[in-house]
Amino acid sequence: MNTRASALDAVVFGVDIQSGDVRGDAPSYAVVAFDGEQIDRDVVSFRKLRRLIDREEPAIVATDNTYELAADKDALVRLLRELPAGTKLVQVTGAQRPEPLSRVASRHGVPYGKKPMKEAEAAARLAAANVGQEVRAFSDTTTVKVARGRSTGNGGWSEDRYTRRIHGAVKTTARDVESDLRDAGLDFEVDRTEKYGGLSRAVFTVESRPDELPVSRMRSGDVRIEIERERRDGIEYQPLAKRRDHVLVGIDPGTTTGIAIVGLGGTVLDVSSTRTGDTADVIEWIIERGRPIVVAADVTPIPETVEKIRRSFDAAAWTPERDLPIDRKQHRTRENSYDNDHERDAMAAALFAFDDHEDQFERIAQKIPARLDRGAVTARVVAGEESVETVVADLTDDEGSSDTDTTDESPERSPEEKEIKRLNERIERLESHIETLEETIDSKDERIAEYERELSDARRAERRKARKNEAVTRLERKTEQHQQTIERQSEEIDTLDSKLERLKELWKIDHSNFADVSEEKQGLVPVKTVDQFTMRAIERADEQYGLIPDDVILLRDASGAGKSTAQRLADCEPRLVLRQGGLSDVADEVLFDHDIPIAPAEVVTIQEIDELAVAREREISAAVDEWHERARDRRRSQKSELVDKLISEHRANHEPERGEPTSG
Repeated sequence: MNTRASALDAVVFGVDIQSGDVRGDAPSYAVVAFDGEQIDRDVVSFRKLRRLIDREEPAIVATDNTYELAADKDALVRLLRELPAGTKLVQVTGAQRPEPLSRVASRHGVPYGKKPMKEAEAAARLAAANVGQEVRAFSDTTTVKVARGRSTGNGGWSEDRYTRRIHGAVKTTARDVESDLRDAGLDFEVDRTEKYGGLSRAVFTVESRPDELPVSRMRSGDVRIEIERERRDGIEYQPLAKRRDHVLVGIDPGTTTGIAIVGLGGTVLDVSSTRTGDTADVIEWIIERGRPIVVAADVTPIPETVEKIRRSFDAAAWTPERDLPIDRKQHRTRENSYDNDHERDAMAAALFAFDDHEDQFERIAQKIPARLDRGAVTARVVAGEESVETVVADLTDDEGSSDTDTTDESPERSPEEKEIKRLNERIERLESHIETLEETIDSKDERIAEYERELSDARRAERRKARKNEAVTRLERKTEQHQQTIERQSEEIDTLDSKLERLKELWKIDHSNFADVSEEKQGLVPVKTVDQFTMRAIERADEQYGLIPDDVILLRDASGAGKSTAQRLADCEPRLVLRQGGLSDVADEVLFDHDIPIAPAEVVTIQEIDELAVAREREISAAVDEWHERARDRRRSQKSELVDKLISEHRANHEPERGEPTSG
């Protein structure tokens, strides 16, 4: 798109600082709106300038120094991000090393004055004539992010349904965005993050500016759409006019050809590389971006391809005395970006060529009248090897002699005319002073209003904070009450769970599915298992099942128990203890003393249901009866042994000493 036509079809803002400093307090700006014919002027504050740009959306905001609008690089990036999508910020005096605005205006025949309003007008006219560098901090790649608009926490439904609804909405919106981008014929890549029920987000990387996208920012309920341009590594300057200026060209030929364009001020204007383009494609690319004065290579002698391109433009050639080393090329191009070594080498060749010609360019510029084109004169001097004087005289003669015949002399003014002129100048100065004072008053009024708004906002915030604190206190009290209720209910739930577990045990026993006992369900007895004969295992079983008197207990490992462990089991008063493995003498003695029946597990048929076990009642009763018979025999044996022991002790205590006569 032709930038000049764009600027004149819309409007160009020229801006220059009127008073104050952007780094200080309350700067004011002279603003000129230029549409190619009409000019509107105003003096506004920075805040009003921003509102004016947002409302009018000019094609270009032009200034002689962008740092009059931003305090530093970060502030400049923020300003560029907040500009309307179709608005460019242009520095009309050049890139990193700007020229004086007066010199640029004179070279392009634009009216110039030292007052801020005149400088703002000059900036607007220059930008409308395609003079200047566009300030850029963002690439033409845009990221469109479709994501959740709210948290997936409980939203009034069950959490699963709520989460599924949000992720489904994100997926549907992402599908609509993808369809819109495809319909618009845009190149893009998409990265989807799948979650339960759909997508949690989808990120589209689109090779277009935000104003060219068929979608816009949105936040509605479950979904939000964020649009952000991709940030460049730094601040870049790009010329408005690509075919207007005379330039220096650097070329690195080969399988991949690198090409770089450098302006007469030493600014890198463009750089590219191609693997498929032939010489004709390279020449066409250069023609679209400028008129070469010098064509340079980074090696000597000049390669044949570079020489062929040079001759097609009738430009001067430049090569180094010897091939440029890599470290010098890296150092010279360190402030510019490039994608590969071929672009770096081409850029280095052009920049070193500029370094060699820089003094010559400056001498030529000093000798050129303001009305002549600096580039045209420089091209004839450098490429055509003509003298500056000859070129200037030739171009001056072409303009005709009518201009030189005119005289600037004017008739002598009368004293009245001189007084009128003096008074008019004084009136103009006073009016300018009045405008400045009025702007100062407006600025102060605006600051006072802003402070009042801030004070009012602060008071409202304090009131909201106080109400919030009261609400928080009430909610905390309610939360504490609810917590106590929850604790009580948790205790009740634990109690009910315990009862429920016992009921489940009974239900499992009553609904067992053993084929061989299906007609004898009423003859089954629950068996409670204890993994080991230890205190901890007994306590765990008691917590899990509840050990009560007359239970049948199965010890899966009966070995190793001591007196206290056996006593703990005896306190449960089981009906029968079935053991697997041997039982210690100490434990056996304790259980026998408490009349706790013990039998090997093998004498009873035990069948398990999940974590429970059952046995037949008749086998349990038989095992108990058998133990009681063995217990009676054991007690009789113990009594017999005790009697024999007492008789032996009695005889030992009453046997007469040897030699004593026995009575009777």
